[in-house]
Amino acid sequence: MKIAFSTQDKQRVDAHFGWAKNILVYDVTPAGYSFVENFEFGGKLEEDGDEDKLAPKLEAIKDCAILYVAAIGGSAAARVVATKIHPIKVPQPEPILDILEKLQDVLKGTPPPWLRKALQKGTEAATPNFEDEDEVNHG
Repeated sequence: MKIAFSTQDKQRVDAHFGWAKNILVYDVTPAGYSFVENFEFGGKLEEDGDEDKLAPKLEAIKDCAILYVAAIGGSAAARVVATKIHPIKVPQPEPILDILEKLQDVLKGTPPPWLRKALQKGTEAATPNFEDEDEVNHG
């Protein structure tokens, strides 16, 4: 399961999603975690109502199941959720490695329902089931 982290310092979840200079992506399993990629963002990142600047960030996290942020705006959160990514707000800056270790421990046990759903991202059947397609109702 891929997890994304909004970060300025590449060590902690310490950035608003829209303002983040970096989004780090890790792959987490019950057996461990590994760094996948760092997406760097430059330019004008502060809040300005420009929704277009979110597009590259949404593209960067598209195959992630969870996004950790220090903060996220309402419309950005809606766009993240629409791509079946679960945003999680951390109340104060938290080390990314601590979060990864906690997630790994949760995955070893019985994950809560929201996390079980997040784990299923990308594993849905590629083709829909059309078994009843040739049954015609002549009622």
